[in-house]
Amino acid sequence: MRHDKAGQVLRLARMLAASAEGLTLDEMADKLEIGRRTAERMRDAVRELFPDLEEIDDPPTRRFRIPAGLDGIFQSPTADEFAALRGAADVLESAGAGSRAEILRGLEHKILGAVRAATRRRIAPDLEALVQAETIAVHAGPRPFEDGAVLGTVREAIKSLMSLSFIYDGGRVPGRRRTVAPYGVLFGRSNYLVAAEDDGEARSWRFDRMREVRVGETPAAPPTDFSLADFAQESFGIYHGAPEDVVLRVLPERAADALAWRFHANQTVEALADGSVRVLFRAGGMLELAWHLFTWSDAVEILAPESLRALMVEELEKALERHGR
Repeated sequence: MRHDKAGQVLRLARMLAASAEGLTLDEMADKLEIGRRTAERMRDAVRELFPDLEEIDDPPTRRFRIPAGLDGIFQSPTADEFAALRGAADVLESAGAGSRAEILRGLEHKILGAVRAATRRRIAPDLEALVQAETIAVHAGPRPFEDGAVLGTVREAIKSLMSLSFIYDGGRVPGRRRTVAPYGVLFGRSNYLVAAEDDGEARSWRFDRMREVRVGETPAAPPTDFSLADFAQESFGIYHGAPEDVVLRVLPERAADALAWRFHANQTVEALADGSVRVLFRAGGMLELAWHLFTWSDAVEILAPESLRALMVEELEKALERHGR
């Protein structure tokens, strides 16, 4: 078996050991980006190496997993993996997400404590070299509020499917205690709790305006058809609004940038005959979109909706009034 095939088999074995419910053949093929027949052959190769591979009936298909996990000899982390983990913690720290950065650093310490001393000595020089050679480019922007105690309480309510209670210094009646059903958390330039009050409508609540947060006493689970990913994609950024069809034209001189840029998760990008690029997507949050489009200077033309064009002009006029004297 060639080296690359052996690596793929070991990768599949790790996936099967890491999955509690197991993987179907189609899922194996999708994760490894291979055909189904190849996935079958690799599954058989895994079974030869790990005879405890378990087969579970899950009509209309079957799932496979390695319930006892893998021996440590197959699981030794590399210097690259440790450097990526430490880099992810540094990214979170620089963005103001200190509590999540601390969680990742704790994970790094646990993994280091679990590997053999010989392995630690072997990867230490490479890890030090990578840490010294890689750093995070810090960009201007707001540092989101992230209190570890608040985030921990929110997570506890989500995991226990219980309501969440807090005083909210925002909204139409600031300072009023709210009791909500927590649906999830959106991390970004600002951190938001996604939750619903009695009307069941999901809304965003800023973490920095929440205080005296505690887990409630009533069960509160999100609706079975709610998707946090879908909720997040309804808006260009954090701010939600009525979704509108957005059509942008990026001029030829910035076409290459536009083709490599993601304006929205559900965008459609078309290269036009004149060298320009047309971008289409549906989203709310027009104000935040207007702020972003300003960074493209005059390279982007707003074709639709008219409300976005008018909002852009209004924001530009405000800036000109302030700075054009």
